[in-house]
Amino acid sequence: MYKSTGFISFVLRRFTGVALVLYLFLHMWVIGSALSGPDTFDARLNMVQTPFFKLAEIALLAAVVYHAFDGLRLLIVHYFNVTNYRQSLFYAAFGISAILTIAGGIPILLFMLEG
Repeated sequence: MYKSTGFISFVLRRFTGVALVLYLFLHMWVIGSALSGPDTFDARLNMVQTPFFKLAEIALLAAVVYHAFDGLRLLIVHYFNVTNYRQSLFYAAFGISAILTIAGGIPILLFMLEG
């Protein structure tokens, strides 16, 4: 049971959902600091420009892309009643997510290495 694609999809979807909510709070914390003045805002913006946060941006990209494609996969399985293809659709969603994460992560890495 714990090694089935359904369980893996369930865990990854929950994990990426929680990660996206945590990112939303971090984003609101940084943007909300604009109300505290330009010095506070600049300090928080400088904090999120570190290499750690650039790598976290790639993880965020992976979470967004996987969560979106797995959600589409669930809609297809549910509304088109293609339960026989659940495993194949999971691998397709995961593969597309991996390709798009690599394609989007390379420019982020190159930008990080330049500065």
